[in-house]
Amino acid sequence: MECVFGMVGDGFAVVAADTSAVHSILVHKTDEDKVMLLDSHKLLGASGEGGDRVQFTEYIQKNMHLYQFRNGIPLTTAAAANFTRGELATALRKNPYFVNILLAGYDKDIGPSLYYIDYIATLHKIDKGAFGYGSYFSLSMMDRHYHPGMSVEEAIDLVDNIIAEIRSRLVIAPPNFVIKIVDQDGARVYGWRESIKDVDIPKA
Repeated sequence: MECVFGMVGDGFAVVAADTSAVHSILVHKTDEDKVMLLDSHKLLGASGEGGDRVQFTEYIQKNMHLYQFRNGIPLTTAAAANFTRGELATALRKNPYFVNILLAGYDKDIGPSLYYIDYIATLHKIDKGAFGYGSYFSLSMMDRHYHPGMSVEEAIDLVDNIIAEIRSRLVIAPPNFVIKIVDQDGARVYGWRESIKDVDIPKA
């Protein structure tokens, strides 16, 4: 019952994701951060099989760091999206990754941008998007309430409404979400929306 969604506002992009790590009918943890900080001005929200998601997103992150180390400049958001899409396309013909990605970033001369990259290496630049079962509700709500040039407060209010809708409508809803934002000041955690917390079980 994963959900990753994001949108572009006035001078920023926001990405939110559930934080549940599940397998079959088991919940392993409820504080899994599925929105990675790729570099100082890029976010990568991912959904899919746990192993594929972690392995592929870390691979992308480390290669972007390597590029910046070798060349002295970071990749632009568009270049990072195309690199990610290329790696998924290459893997698709060998050992495919089942991972869907929303890549958000901020570039000095371009501003904020958001890219949709699915597991079969489709790439689109978008204003709003979502993956997972929660996308049935998040996409419809963004179609109704999203508008270009949203302020941070408007966007976060919409994110909170989407989270509330997912929690009330999905039969097995993820309880916790993480929200991250990227703008001219960089990529960072905006906040967590938690309804339950993992509890340490005392050892016998």
